[in-house]
Amino acid sequence: MRERIGVAAAAVLAAVVLVCPAAAETRLCNRTSVITEAAIGVVVGDTAATRGWFRLDPGQCRAILQSAEAPGRLFLHTRPIGEAPGASLGQPDHMSLCIGDGDFLVAGAQTCRQATHRLASFVEVRPTVVEGIGVLFLSEEADYDLPQARKAGIQRLLTRMGYDPGPVDGLEGPKTDAALRAFVTDLNLPADAAVLPDIFDRLLAALRAGEGPGFAWCNDTGHRIMAALGTEEAGRIVTRGWFRIGPGACLKPPLEGNPARVLSFAEAVDAEGRPVVRDGRPLVFGGAVTACIRTSEFEITGSTDCAAHGGSPANFLVVTFDGRRRASLRFREP
Repeated sequence: MRERIGVAAAAVLAAVVLVCPAAAETRLCNRTSVITEAAIGVVVGDTAATRGWFRLDPGQCRAILQSAEAPGRLFLHTRPIGEAPGASLGQPDHMSLCIGDGDFLVAGAQTCRQATHRLASFVEVRPTVVEGIGVLFLSEEADYDLPQARKAGIQRLLTRMGYDPGPVDGLEGPKTDAALRAFVTDLNLPADAAVLPDIFDRLLAALRAGEGPGFAWCNDTGHRIMAALGTEEAGRIVTRGWFRIGPGACLKPPLEGNPARVLSFAEAVDAEGRPVVRDGRPLVFGGAVTACIRTSEFEITGSTDCAAHGGSPANFLVVTFDGRRRASLRFREP
């Protein structure tokens, strides 16, 4: 009986999502500076169904239901796109429901029955209904309006790529304009790229490809890569780790100032975090400069007595920058 109710709830949810556009609907609006994907859940009695994903760029609104009122209690789960692993939007946990990958609809969503489904935290939401339209807002502390959120989202991604648009504040300014022009020029984009609907697709693709000023790691292997960064100033080496880079992803580690040398060490790990072994040796990516690492998260100043820091020596590679102070290091299996 519960399974039949769950299927019925899913059918109702599918109906209010998929019917042709009507006068009444529920919209979700993104007033944050972060590209976001959302999943919704509807709870009817003691069963639930979920559906996703709905992508919302900063400043964008989308209809998530073709009715101003949900057919039951309405729940929302969000996840940031293009952010560092583990980043979240600070969403509270009111209920755990199942989500999937790609375009999904899960009946009986309190229990995950498929290998591609997993539990995630949802928060209960209540749309504000005005003239037959229900509206929900995703907001952050800066409290942007929708045009400011769009501008702040562009600033945020330009900053992530190493450009300098100034503060992420959603406001017009010469530094933002200059950074955006540099991005458009570097990627040979149309001059009006910033106002085109696909600007966030272009920014996100460039970020993932390691474009922009500064230094980027790019993982061309099929394994997770754990990387450590070293910087040298006045003859002193400081190492920090670990930075996680998924297969096919690029990551720009924070690189402050203008160090005399930038160093890199990385190793491939499996799903359990164990070293990947090739020909009897761990699959590592390094060079000829000895510096210190630890197995857990670390920041170590000095490179001569690693044991005194609770660590061990590793061979780091010296990163070579081009004339515009840009460099990318791609990890590939031998």
